[in-house]
Amino acid sequence: AAKIADTDGFWHRMGDVGYLDEHSDLWFCGRKAHIVQTTFGRMYSVPCEAIFNEHPRVYRSALTGVGQRLHQTPVIIVEPEQGCSIASAQDETGFRDELLSLGRANPLTNSIETILFHRSLPVDRRHNVKIDREQLRLWAERHLRTRNTVPSS
Repeated sequence: AAKIADTDGFWHRMGDVGYLDEHSDLWFCGRKAHIVQTTFGRMYSVPCEAIFNEHPRVYRSALTGVGQRLHQTPVIIVEPEQGCSIASAQDETGFRDELLSLGRANPLTNSIETILFHRSLPVDRRHNVKIDREQLRLWAERHLRTRNTVPSS
């Protein structure tokens, strides 16, 4: 299923998604398995995360979806920069408000209403930079359930 025959050989299907723009530039959007399917449409990890990663207190972020496929609620999980502590509930609220404002300013992320903070995003054991999104999705669901704030989908 990963090989597509062509007259000169084979194409290898990698599971990545992207598009060509009007200048024929190729834009990488992430992995197909990481697409969040909302009632508003598809959300792609790399473009969404890039918006939140611009905040100076964000080390990295991850987009995940909570709920049933095609009706997922998008959630951004933020790992703050090292040394950037969230010392109080007021500081956490202020940081979250800044990030939500950043997200609302972009049509790619203006439907995101849930931001969680994680001390250290879990990564794939084999590739220390690849975020383990399945583990993170489960963590987000548990975290939201214990706070009784699971978004309805």
